[in-house]
Amino acid sequence: MALVLRYVNKEGTLIERFLSVIHVKDTTSIALKDAIYSLLLEHSLSPSQIRGQGYDGAMQLTLVAIAKKHYDVDQFFDIVANVLNIVGCSFKRKEILGEDQAKKLEELLVLGVVHTGSELNQELGLQRPGDTLWGSNFKTMRNFIALFSSIVHVLEIVGSEVLAITNDLNMTLQRKDQYIVNAMKLIDFAKRQLQSMRDSKWKSLIEDVSSFCVKHNILIPKMDKNYHIGKSKRKSSNVTYSHHLHVEVLNVVIDLQLTAFNSRFDAVNSDLFLGIASLSPDNSFANYDKDKIIKLDTLYRDEFSVSKLEDLSYELDNYILFVRQDNDFSNLKGLRDLSETLVETNLHKTWRLVYLLVKLSLIFLVATATVERAFSSMKYFKNDLRSRIGDEFLNDCLVCYIEDEVFESVPNDAIIDRFQNMTSRRGQL
Repeated sequence: MALVLRYVNKEGTLIERFLSVIHVKDTTSIALKDAIYSLLLEHSLSPSQIRGQGYDGAMQLTLVAIAKKHYDVDQFFDIVANVLNIVGCSFKRKEILGEDQAKKLEELLVLGVVHTGSELNQELGLQRPGDTLWGSNFKTMRNFIALFSSIVHVLEIVGSEVLAITNDLNMTLQRKDQYIVNAMKLIDFAKRQLQSMRDSKWKSLIEDVSSFCVKHNILIPKMDKNYHIGKSKRKSSNVTYSHHLHVEVLNVVIDLQLTAFNSRFDAVNSDLFLGIASLSPDNSFANYDKDKIIKLDTLYRDEFSVSKLEDLSYELDNYILFVRQDNDFSNLKGLRDLSETLVETNLHKTWRLVYLLVKLSLIFLVATATVERAFSSMKYFKNDLRSRIGDEFLNDCLVCYIEDEVFESVPNDAIIDRFQNMTSRRGQL
């Protein structure tokens, strides 16, 4: 288990720091809690200062798992996995794939269909999709379509369309500087796109599918004919191909996605997000809403007593009048800028409770991308040549690698002196 701390420093800047990777025997809540508390105490950090916890559970993992509940979609991903296994298991087959790409590219250049230029026409690979890897399914589907000339399953276009809508959201949420206000806007935008696709994009989608099939000489079933279940033409259903693909596949998959979004952002979460959005300084604090901010405070009862809520009410009245008139706060973009400006102007001491709310909003976790990066970094150290590396040495290597910016600021002489004083040496370094 990798542990990353997210906090606001004395300058009002949001910081994420990799603390350690911990060996855990099981992943029950009690075991994880004990491991986290033990590590915090080892570094003289009080668990009472924790204001939120986030665990590995990326939105894409949820969306892909939900989509696979549909039989046709699940079957389609199985077909893709089998194709990737056949093509990718042999270096010789990969080389043939690359040569075929180069040959077709030359033909397209001669015909003037594509053009040369920087970063254009790069060789495509068939990356194996990983449900927990950001955007991997979308990238795999895009390359899958581009590389193969005889794809017989119509659903790969549907799958790519749905994954494309959520891909921007997934890629943006993994940004280290992302905060919850932007995340909520992106989630709302993705939901609107999915709903729009469900309501009015079927015609254009089927035109794209038909065009793709014609280009690659793929047989297109007549949409007004009865849908045949499976490969057998004897098993005919009572619905047409058009109804099956539109209602029973596209609409069902999108409804599953929308349900997943709505279930994870319920009324309580909405109050929290709206309260945070009301603190945003964008457009001269256009989203400011005192009632929503006060409602946000009630979700942090350990921080705000009844008397503090009354004090906060007076603070907010003076605070909003001041910041809307002061030039230092006129062009701020996001809570990060607001936090740093409050500290720079020393006003974080004047409006202590407002500043506390800003800090609580900043450390509210959007995604666990930093933790994912920490696990990805392990492959550089725990590889085939160092497969028996110990936990302590592995952790020390990871800290130095992941927090390289911090270690670059430490002078070499200080490191030499520390190493020299650890034990007696035969000679001076």
